[in-house]
Amino acid sequence: MTARALIPAGVVALVLAGGGWVVLRNGHPDAAPTQTSPSATSQDSTSDATLAARTRGSPSAPVTVIEIADFQCPACRMFFTETLPALEHEYVDAGKVRMVFVNMPLVQLHKNAAAAAEFAMCAAVQHRFWPVHDLLFEQQDSWAPLDDPSPYFYSLADAAGLARDSLDACISSGRARQLVMQEAQSVARAGVHSTPSFIIEGGLLPGAAPIEMWRPILDSIYAAKTDRR
Repeated sequence: MTARALIPAGVVALVLAGGGWVVLRNGHPDAAPTQTSPSATSQDSTSDATLAARTRGSPSAPVTVIEIADFQCPACRMFFTETLPALEHEYVDAGKVRMVFVNMPLVQLHKNAAAAAEFAMCAAVQHRFWPVHDLLFEQQDSWAPLDDPSPYFYSLADAAGLARDSLDACISSGRARQLVMQEAQSVARAGVHSTPSFIIEGGLLPGAAPIEMWRPILDSIYAAKTDRR
């Protein structure tokens, strides 16, 4: 059985808050036009800033991986700990792959996942998404069981160098929360129902697969897209 299950639709749209969205044409994300509703107009800057801030790797990388994850998900943490370091070193840093992080907090299972995603999106507005991303996964065991994780998140904000006033304003506005929920709903409509899941140039790879499973997939797609057979 192949590790790459094709997504039924040829074009998958992942809608972002603020009326913007990522359209996967053959698995590659393109910025689609923003809608012109009042709510979209008020949130365009948040959407654009967070999308750019949670993308890593060269913009010209021939292969794009969309990571769909939940910060409280143990399997997502396993991917972060066991697979991501090698994937970054061998493919992202080498200019072969760019990665985009998309939120899918499984709120029925993880009570603090939505709050963690909102916190990360507010960090993205300050262009500090990746430091917060790493801290959330590294310290998942500490904040996941808390009745109110907010004070702990603020301690992580200080460690990541976030401006408190901007963070307070972002959380109070509710725009990041709306972004997270709309994004999760759009991912579910696209046919993704578990975390972590990865859309790789039109294919779906579910689960925290080891790097040994990633290498043949990425190598074959990279070779095909660069005519290096």
